[in-house]
Amino acid sequence: MLWVKAFHIVFMVTWFAGLFYLPRLFVYHAQSSDAVSIERFKVMERKLYYGIMAPGAILTIVFGLWLWLGFGISGGWLHAKLVLVGVLVAYHLYCGKLLADFRQDRNTRSHVWFRWFNELPVVILIAVVLLAVLKPL
Repeated sequence: MLWVKAFHIVFMVTWFAGLFYLPRLFVYHAQSSDAVSIERFKVMERKLYYGIMAPGAILTIVFGLWLWLGFGISGGWLHAKLVLVGVLVAYHLYCGKLLADFRQDRNTRSHVWFRWFNELPVVILIAVVLLAVLKPL
């Protein structure tokens, strides 16, 4: 079980690295006005989303399900954590929608909006770690 838990944590860190960095790239992309920078951000965003974030998310969920179903981990804390994971998946997918908007030059949001948008995963990470470590429910 410890190997499964270790890989769950490794891929969770990978996923969160992308969840923290992609909106930051969106901030810079929204501030850019020259074609070279805009195209560079499009490439960086696509590679981050599909090459790091998506595999990290999938493997986090796979190893998390393995822990839950394979080892019988349960409790109220887990239900709360699963709700937060659902919010993260929705956030991740919304990042994909924003990525598509940038790719097609349809972004209408300001860099300030993206700075605030970038804060949600931080709050969720704190809550998830506290739930998993303290198991208060």
